[in-house]
Amino acid sequence: MTRVLYTLCGRDESRPFSPHCWKVVLALAHKGLEFIEKPTPFTEIPKLEDGFSKTVPILRDGNLLIRDSFDIALYLEDTYPDRPTLFGGEGGKALSRFVERFSQTIIHPAIVNIAVADIHDMLNDDDRTYFRKTREAALGRTLEEIRAEREASIAAFAPKLDPVRQTLRYQNFLGGEGPLFADYILFGALQWMRITTGGEILAESDPVGQWFERCLDLYEGMGRRVTAA
Repeated sequence: MTRVLYTLCGRDESRPFSPHCWKVVLALAHKGLEFIEKPTPFTEIPKLEDGFSKTVPILRDGNLLIRDSFDIALYLEDTYPDRPTLFGGEGGKALSRFVERFSQTIIHPAIVNIAVADIHDMLNDDDRTYFRKTREAALGRTLEEIRAEREASIAAFAPKLDPVRQTLRYQNFLGGEGPLFADYILFGALQWMRITTGGEILAESDPVGQWFERCLDLYEGMGRRVTAA
């Protein structure tokens, strides 16, 4: 049985960058499950698996198809209970829901302001047209206007992670002494920024930056296999 994970890439298939896909990549590694990754450009995603989903990640596990990173994590937890847990119980699921909401409402918008023009530059021509049209409509500004404010966006970024910074003063990971899916959620966001911008946004002395480095080292450095831009 071949397990397949569809992820997101630009014109270079070796540089998948979606934060949601990276959550699942580490979740599969956490469970010790082998898979084949198939990076896919934006405009090709609706053609995958007979139009199963408009977005990635999509996981094919045998005859089953699952979409949405959190639903995939829940599926992996329920289907492979004999392998290391992604949540450590119901409390871990609740923690992960909180981290997901924090990441998507606070951290993701801040990363968009830093990285959106860089992401555009990574895409092929068809995807650039699609990406510019949809993102400028959603953001209400041109990509060039957003890029012009990039330095200010970078300066404002680190304070948004203060709740995480305070938590990491007590433990190595959001999951405690070891990582759980909650860690992979936030890791996915920072990995997205790392791959698309290549910028050193967090100081070496920052507990969040040190946590991120620990996450990059997990599973034989799986997170480092794609270098920073």
